[in-house]
Amino acid sequence: MNPMPPSHRPPSNRYNVVFRADASIDIGTGHIMRCLTLADMLTEAGFECRFICRAHTGNLSGLIRQRGFAVSELQPEPEGDTGNERDLPHSHWLRVDWQKDARQTIAAIGDAPVDWLIVDHYALDIRWERFLRSSTRYLMVLDDLADREHDCDLLLDQSLGRASNDYRPLVPTHCQILVGARFALLRPQFALKRSYSLARRRQGVPRRLLVTLGGVDRENVTERVLCALEQCALPNATEITVVMGQHAPWADAVRERAAQLPWKTTVMSNVNDMAGLMSDADLAIGAAGSTSWERCALGVPTILMVLAENQREVAQKLAIEGAAKVVELGTDFDSRLGRIVESLIWNKMALDGMSERAAAICDGEGGLEVARQIAYRLGSRV
Repeated sequence: MNPMPPSHRPPSNRYNVVFRADASIDIGTGHIMRCLTLADMLTEAGFECRFICRAHTGNLSGLIRQRGFAVSELQPEPEGDTGNERDLPHSHWLRVDWQKDARQTIAAIGDAPVDWLIVDHYALDIRWERFLRSSTRYLMVLDDLADREHDCDLLLDQSLGRASNDYRPLVPTHCQILVGARFALLRPQFALKRSYSLARRRQGVPRRLLVTLGGVDRENVTERVLCALEQCALPNATEITVVMGQHAPWADAVRERAAQLPWKTTVMSNVNDMAGLMSDADLAIGAAGSTSWERCALGVPTILMVLAENQREVAQKLAIEGAAKVVELGTDFDSRLGRIVESLIWNKMALDGMSERAAAICDGEGGLEVARQIAYRLGSRV
């Protein structure tokens, strides 16, 4: 398809962007959350953004609407009927075959012109993207895996240590590739809080722990963490903050466990100021997902849990950089986590070193650069 040159578009029209991404108990919330971050930035620049999402159990359509965006919901197949495409490792996330999803997406797009279609879904690849080509001027892919081909004009992988050559054989020659944590899609609050967060760590005694293990935490790792902390020798003034998603299935059990701890422990959900909570934390215990870049931007020392196989590489690279410690889930999880927490909370020099190395990984400004690249193709500015 030959896209319309920017100069041919009436200047009074807003540019239209459609996001295709999902959240669910299986998928988690990270894909939607980073798309919302990008949508906020584009909206601030005058773009019109909307979402197309499948209504899986644990979807975030309500949150998307609360953030001011329209959502077209695609219905999932009945339980047990998940489509017949099984050639991608994450095909089951879609719960329909890719052809049906493509047709439904086209129907949801309707007749309105689309300037950018932005796809963030491990279950979709070059076949789906080619099917949608005639429905959009430009197509962007958000990925973390480099495990399948794409037909796109712009590709973003914000993984630490990712190289452009990892994708070059998988995308068209004209595709612009943005890779590395410096392009991490973070809300503006993280860049705004960065100076305060880094300065605060140079003073005071470490005592504030932040536990955040994703928007779902299907396996209830959060409660296991609190059980391990209960056995730790922590300062008497320790304060623990636990953040959970609105669809976290174990929230009640976590609150019960938190009430038994000998330190002040607060369990929160639907948090609007995560940047503030992270900035005030001396040590975080978190999943190795997209919140890793939020913690890095604020220089938060972190103990990482690998909650999904696609998080393993990120965790290992952050550990190699010295920005985090990794604790694998296993039979001796409690004792290993406890030892690491105690070795850090009583050692400010070790925490300071981790903070400096984390802060060097990204500065929170990456999303703005991504939005600029999207706008540039249309002859616009952010």
